[in-house]
Amino acid sequence: MIEPASDGLKAREAAFALIEGAFARRGGLDEALDTTLVGLEGRDRAFARNLAMATLRRWGQIQRMLSERLTSPPPEAVLALLKLGVAQILFTDVPDHAAVSTILDMAQSRPAARPFKGLINAVLRGIVRTPPVPREADLAPDWLLTRWKAAYGDPEALAMAAVIAQEPATDLSLLDAAEAEALAVALEAEILPGGTVRAGLRGDLAAWPGFEAGRWWVQDAAAAIPARLLATGPGQTALDLCAAPGGKTLQLAASGAIVTALDRSGSRLKRLRDNLARTNLAAEVIAEPAETWPDGRVFDAVLLDAPCSATGTFRRQPEVLWLARPAEIAKLAGVQARLLDAAARRVKPGGRLVYCVCSLEPEEGEAQAAGFLSRRLDFRRSPIAPAEASPAGRSLTPDGALRILPHHVEGGADGFYIVRFERTE
Repeated sequence: MIEPASDGLKAREAAFALIEGAFARRGGLDEALDTTLVGLEGRDRAFARNLAMATLRRWGQIQRMLSERLTSPPPEAVLALLKLGVAQILFTDVPDHAAVSTILDMAQSRPAARPFKGLINAVLRGIVRTPPVPREADLAPDWLLTRWKAAYGDPEALAMAAVIAQEPATDLSLLDAAEAEALAVALEAEILPGGTVRAGLRGDLAAWPGFEAGRWWVQDAAAAIPARLLATGPGQTALDLCAAPGGKTLQLAASGAIVTALDRSGSRLKRLRDNLARTNLAAEVIAEPAETWPDGRVFDAVLLDAPCSATGTFRRQPEVLWLARPAEIAKLAGVQARLLDAAARRVKPGGRLVYCVCSLEPEEGEAQAAGFLSRRLDFRRSPIAPAEASPAGRSLTPDGALRILPHHVEGGADGFYIVRFERTE
């Protein structure tokens, strides 16, 4: 881990704020990163981000370790400081004395935690003396791991859980595939099957080769598959529903399609507009809910990346696992069904519709596809061919959809369900 520039207290306070923001903000860790690290210099920014991520990835393991050492739960402020301390001691290369002393300094500055400094010191020094052995099964919430075992079997569920602790690489989609080899060298990257470039660089993306020139954008290897499955070309019309933050819109525009990008959140569309300008790509961008958009147009290709529990994004947003609730999954399933029906109304006869969610929950994926086909007899499945599934070929299902689990792609990928439909003539 990069050492902080100063005594480290300011950077650790920023890490603490990032974790609080990840659980408190609607936009989660991404939104917290945009606001919390302002004013920190480079090394402190990197340290704060890395420490926050290490804590969030190991959240379940740390909770289990602390529950075994505390006879009763302390106030939340104390528990949060303990988690940050345990993460430093066990899962970073921060010196033990620095981890303990800075957490005690942070406790001293918090009235709610100050009376518990003795407890904090005793617990953290006990962890230093007798480090507990973390269990992979503790990385995910018990209820989610139970669901995954029921859906995919014990070996697959445990393999998914193991990925939670891994730091992901940065995946990029290219404006021009012909530049892949040159950019791979400049970015210390490998080219994955399917064309995604997996960068080996770390640090500020804006300083990477090709960023200012708009030669690429950040997009997980699995997230790049849905737009490719629409196979759009010059002159075809494409609609990207729930488009923000916009990676799929950029893919469709780069294919030469005439693209309309729709999202109910005007603020989230700002990043999409910025990336369109940076890459010199064009799309019509509209801030409207998909269900009530009054425009009567129909399109050759429609992409719906529906709002979901996002449990498949835990590699970059580990807090989603601890924010998810069974009732929320059921509620989102109703939203997804309505959006699928709205998307279907936008597809020309003979046109294509791709539905996807970055969720690992069958209610949001397989069940949605089955329900949609039972409601819309004018649509049929358009099975995904093995050559189209790269780099997630092992994720093909017998009915021609993709159920991507995070360990299905070497080096990891977001979890997705992706299915393609065709509207009959």
